[in-house]
Amino acid sequence: MKITYGHMGTLTPIIELLVEDLGHESITPARPTRRTLMLGAKHAPEFACIPFKIVLGTYLEGLERGADLLMSGGGYGPCRAGLYGELHRRILKDLGYDFDFIFFWPPLRKPAHFYRELKKLKGKHSWPHLWRTIKKGYHKLKIYDDLEFLAQSRRPRENFPGSTSKAFEKAMNIMGPARTYPEIDSAGKEARGLLENVPADNNRTPLRVGIIGEIYVQLEPFANFYVEEQLGHLGVEVRRSIYLTSYTRHDVLSTRGDMGSRTLAMPYLSQKVGGHGQNSIGDIIRYSRLGYDGVVQLAPFSCIPEIVAKSLVPRVSKEYGIPVLTLFIDEHTGATGVQTRLEAFVDLMEQRRSGTVRTGARLA
Repeated sequence: MKITYGHMGTLTPIIELLVEDLGHESITPARPTRRTLMLGAKHAPEFACIPFKIVLGTYLEGLERGADLLMSGGGYGPCRAGLYGELHRRILKDLGYDFDFIFFWPPLRKPAHFYRELKKLKGKHSWPHLWRTIKKGYHKLKIYDDLEFLAQSRRPRENFPGSTSKAFEKAMNIMGPARTYPEIDSAGKEARGLLENVPADNNRTPLRVGIIGEIYVQLEPFANFYVEEQLGHLGVEVRRSIYLTSYTRHDVLSTRGDMGSRTLAMPYLSQKVGGHGQNSIGDIIRYSRLGYDGVVQLAPFSCIPEIVAKSLVPRVSKEYGIPVLTLFIDEHTGATGVQTRLEAFVDLMEQRRSGTVRTGARLA
């Protein structure tokens, strides 16, 4: 089978590894572009969010390249994302494409359905072979997360602007082809060395910002206008609330989600509203307690869970004395506008650090 799937940050090479180890041909999606987004927006319902449109555009590009099977997954609950796989399938069928579709619900939510879909994917390979491939993929994923952490720490301390991003790009190219455990470990060591050797001033104490919000716009740089890099080049150390290894533990392999963030959110938002809406409130509190200088909430335009969270941001921001910048993003959002708002937010945080602005200030 020729399989394609959505592009989402460092998850993409992990899926490629899984697909190829199971004997299929991976039609690996390229990084999304403006063409990808507009292609998806052309055929998507008006109410659909930017992740829906980017993934739909990615499917169309994959089908153009000869894919005959699409693979996706989705959450379970109030968020509309659980319905997006079926909606994608119907749109593409109506456009005349002939393909098979595999959609994974969270394994603990619908175990029988997850088993049936996984059986299709594994094909003639044994279950032990599949398990070994999944374990290997998770091992590689942990290295990707470690490299992202290192790049996020290095970028605001670099002596030459852009050097960390260049090193990170090289690191990703080194990691990509690694397939066996020895290759993965060797590539990881080499990639880490590239980032550690970026000339930097480790005595700097940069501003620290937590990034919260919907998972896709957090993890796919194209969808958030490369906000991590932009903040890093403005002298800010960022940490996301979602990394793929933690998401696997808290959401894929659990029915409860990240209870740390959810517990903190309870006094303000006691019900699970779908997506990461409840977590976003709890994460603002968590970052405040950790002494961060600010929080950036990333959300697709029309995302109901993040809209619910946004309605509570002013209160939480004021009570915990931490500024919050909310960016709602769709295909009409402009890069210049995002850059300007980030620059203004960094100025605000610098003034707060110097004591010239009251606490609890926010930009919405």
